[in-house]
Amino acid sequence: MTAQSPLSQDTQQSIRRRRIVSICCFLIMAALFAVITFFVGLPLIRQFQESPETFRDQIASKGIGGKLIMIGIIVLQVVVAVIPGEPFEVAAGFIFGWAEGALLCLIGSALSGGLIFLAARKWGVKLVEAFFPPEKINRFSFMRNHKKLNLLMFILFLIPGTPKDLINYVAGLTPMKPLTFVGITTLARIPSVISSTISGHLAQEQEWIAAAITYGITALISIVCVLWYRHVSLEEKQQKNESPAVITTTQEGSVE
Repeated sequence: MTAQSPLSQDTQQSIRRRRIVSICCFLIMAALFAVITFFVGLPLIRQFQESPETFRDQIASKGIGGKLIMIGIIVLQVVVAVIPGEPFEVAAGFIFGWAEGALLCLIGSALSGGLIFLAARKWGVKLVEAFFPPEKINRFSFMRNHKKLNLLMFILFLIPGTPKDLINYVAGLTPMKPLTFVGITTLARIPSVISSTISGHLAQEQEWIAAAITYGITALISIVCVLWYRHVSLEEKQQKNESPAVITTTQEGSVE
């Protein structure tokens, strides 16, 4: 049996230290997100539900600062994945009108999505696993399909109800470029965000017919996208039966 060289021992110790630091960072981040969710996110949702007018007046009275607060709220909602996003999109339309509210929501989503993407790209699958179980992550192993990746990403963010917050994290494990990701997902979010902000704006006007038409158009687009997505999913399942695939990462954190 040969003894390990001092260089090899130093390398192993360095790897152990990095793992310990990574685990500690994940635990701190998880605890921080839990605190933010409990003390910031949930009270904001309750305040808007209990008194939308008071919530609107508090944000709108701050001028430009109120717009920055709204963007910050959207960033918080996306980063802390357990906080639902639609109530805040409706609130943005209620406070600022549908057009400006939608713009603020899209800016917040782009900023937070980009940050999450870069974090996942840097720290790899271990960061994603700190917030989501492996079985949920592996549901998106079809994102290994590089040729369809941009189109798949667009459809996933276009369809209402898909776990966009999880996809933000998983996307950082793919070969997609950061600016491409931000551009595609921002464009795909537009119909859903506009639908929510219009609903918030029309809530003040009590124009229920216009709100119903808006939701109807959004639903029609969503149905088409869902049918296409199911078609792609069936193809991927057939391929998995022949050659099972599980998300893994290279040293750089990209999907293989």
